[in-house]
Amino acid sequence: MDQLNYIIQWIAKDIFGVPAYLVGLMTMIALIASRKGLGDIVGGTLKATLGFIILGIGAGAVIGALNPLGALITGSFGVNGVVPTNEAITAIANKIPAVAQNVAFAMFFGVFLSLILARLTPLRYVFLTGHHMLFMATVLTVVLYNAKVSDAVQIVVAAIGLATMMLVMPAFSMPWMKKVTGNQPVAMGHFGTFGYIAAGVTGQVVGRGSRSTEEMEFPQGLRFLRDPMVGTAVAMIAIYLLLVIAFTVRVGEAAAIKSVSDAMGSSAAGSGAGGLMGFLTLMFNQALVFGGGVAVILLGVRTILGEIVPAFAGIAERVIPGAVPALDCPVSFPYAPNAVLVGFLSSVVGGLVGFAILWTTNNVAPSLAVTLILPGMIPHFFTGGTAGVFGNATGGRRGAVGGGFVNGLIITIFAAILIPVMGAIGFQNTTFGDADFQWFGFFVGNIARITDIAAAAGVVLLCAVLLVIASWWQKHYVETGWVPGGEAKKAA
Repeated sequence: MDQLNYIIQWIAKDIFGVPAYLVGLMTMIALIASRKGLGDIVGGTLKATLGFIILGIGAGAVIGALNPLGALITGSFGVNGVVPTNEAITAIANKIPAVAQNVAFAMFFGVFLSLILARLTPLRYVFLTGHHMLFMATVLTVVLYNAKVSDAVQIVVAAIGLATMMLVMPAFSMPWMKKVTGNQPVAMGHFGTFGYIAAGVTGQVVGRGSRSTEEMEFPQGLRFLRDPMVGTAVAMIAIYLLLVIAFTVRVGEAAAIKSVSDAMGSSAAGSGAGGLMGFLTLMFNQALVFGGGVAVILLGVRTILGEIVPAFAGIAERVIPGAVPALDCPVSFPYAPNAVLVGFLSSVVGGLVGFAILWTTNNVAPSLAVTLILPGMIPHFFTGGTAGVFGNATGGRRGAVGGGFVNGLIITIFAAILIPVMGAIGFQNTTFGDADFQWFGFFVGNIARITDIAAAAGVVLLCAVLLVIASWWQKHYVETGWVPGGEAKKAA
């Protein structure tokens, strides 16, 4: 039994839990199903895997550059609160041996159950974002663990919940994804989807007649800003340096430098001559790293799409008819790179407005007091950038701004609402940063308060309802070719 546990945990965490390996494995299966030659199978598998590794390198650079930005924003405004972090919750759960083992089993069986359901239902999506599988399996397992159900029930019900979310969320977002990609056979496989749909709807409401972010016109001397990599770097340089000045004026040079250095950790060591000028130079470099990281992400996504979309023809023909790969949110970035930056910045503004709403609520109605949520730069960049792309697809520039803002508001308010639920199941002052973890975690967390087998039955019933609704949506909106919004936006 110990050997079986070891093998399942190895597969669940070291293969399914590593996005690059999972994408490579599914690409290999797809190429084999397409009856490609050995050379094509090996080459396509490695190229898809390397594409995700490239994406991960870019994401790592962006995340590293976002850490000091978060410290600059909170320091400049002088605010305190909780920063939503998906990874922190998973790390805490893994310290409980029984939970860690059940998470691995739930993830392992959830992946296979999702493939079975994709074959048997109209929801023909293959979810390939491994770390989000791990996060969702974790929250479901912990909820059921605290509901005092047996290990076997924990694993089975968590697997059902994971498989359900892996199918229904790509289905719900597919019409907007078609609008983004120009009807390409690729779906959104990221648990920030509620925010992306809201962004797409917002674009339709506010963006009538607005031109795309990718059609921005610049004076002759500023034409270099049309390059997304250069435009992103220039915008971030201005933002970093302005925040450095604001933070320094507010708390003084020494305190500002120490706060940002603590956020950067060891990466701040040996960063130059020190003092304010050294501080400014370091932040200038972080802005350039951010711009370069985004460019690397775009390269990785293009590499993945070049391999996995054609390869999935094999799965669609022989294994799961009509199968569509559901990929991580940066898959949308190449379709509107300018909208990514617009959505990110707008999402941060939405997060700050959400913080102000929570702060006002605490002061006006103390009986309704909630934990204050600070903008976490990582969820705001990835989900806000994606929301900007969705908003731009349906509403141009105004849609990108409005969509990013609404996403930032959602992930801030939802995070605050989820905190009491997380506290009730043993996660004090922690919360998820992405919308689907938040709303689904709120529902399953409250269902789990019933405790014992009734809680497990309640979660299964919720999953059944979601599958029925998503299947209806798939038949009536996805398969009929409905695409939200009008045609490409023209000049107003």
